[in-house]
Amino acid sequence: MTQLSAAQNSADAPRSPDSSKALYGGKGTRRITVRDITAAKERGEKWPMLTAYDAMTASVFDEAGIPVMLVGDSAGNCHLGYETTVPVTLDEMTMLSAAVVRGTSRALIVGDLPFGSYQEGPVQALRSATRLVKEAGVGAVKLEGGERSLAQTELLVQSGIPVMSHLGLTPQSVNTMGYRVQGRGDEAAHRLLHDAKAAQDAGAFAVVLELVPEELAAEVTRSLHIPTVGIGAGAGCDAQVLVWTDMLGLTGGKMPRFVKQYADLRGVMSGAAKAFAEDVVGGTFPAPEHAVH
Repeated sequence: MTQLSAAQNSADAPRSPDSSKALYGGKGTRRITVRDITAAKERGEKWPMLTAYDAMTASVFDEAGIPVMLVGDSAGNCHLGYETTVPVTLDEMTMLSAAVVRGTSRALIVGDLPFGSYQEGPVQALRSATRLVKEAGVGAVKLEGGERSLAQTELLVQSGIPVMSHLGLTPQSVNTMGYRVQGRGDEAAHRLLHDAKAAQDAGAFAVVLELVPEELAAEVTRSLHIPTVGIGAGAGCDAQVLVWTDMLGLTGGKMPRFVKQYADLRGVMSGAAKAFAEDVVGGTFPAPEHAVH
């Protein structure tokens, strides 16, 4: 075999993935960027994303190797006591995003643009996103809507701010959409696929698909060269995201079908609080070893 043919055979051979570059489990220590996300899609790598809203929780997830964290406006439901995400303000998102950035060193931090911070148009979106980038230090922002948010996406990307799009169930539209599966039926499925491609063409680096039929989400994933992030959208997406309080069993009440609980943090915290209270009432805490002299 000649040197040339050997080199050609080597070039044609399938490349084994470089585990050192993996988003989860990789050896890199620098901050992950959207270019790493794009490369993961090209490698066919699946990756996890979790929400985070404070520095301490974010630091735990960062140490665990979670490569992307979303400072979602779901903080409104999980931490701020709102019934929906609609009341969340840009000031609140900026404060929470800054805390998550301070608590991490490797994960890409994506900050949500809350309701009312980008709907007026591209200039308002740029002003709001700039706050999250400059004051909080996020590496990207997320906004809801496909075609209706294309002008905002285009200006942000042109201005150097990476954008993650959000399609399917968009919680900021709860007052008109409700909480129900999106994309059922030929017309709705065609519209969602069109929106996903339009978001990609506008420069989005990833698309969240929430509460979308599994078959449609898989079709969208195959049709795009940017990754899809599923939540209630089946296993065909490139990545999966969960709200961390749902994932760790801290959220009370009935969980959505798509949530898998990996711990019962609510039970652990309740048990610890009761044990502390009983020690105080019974006079066993503080014990001598907890006192100073």
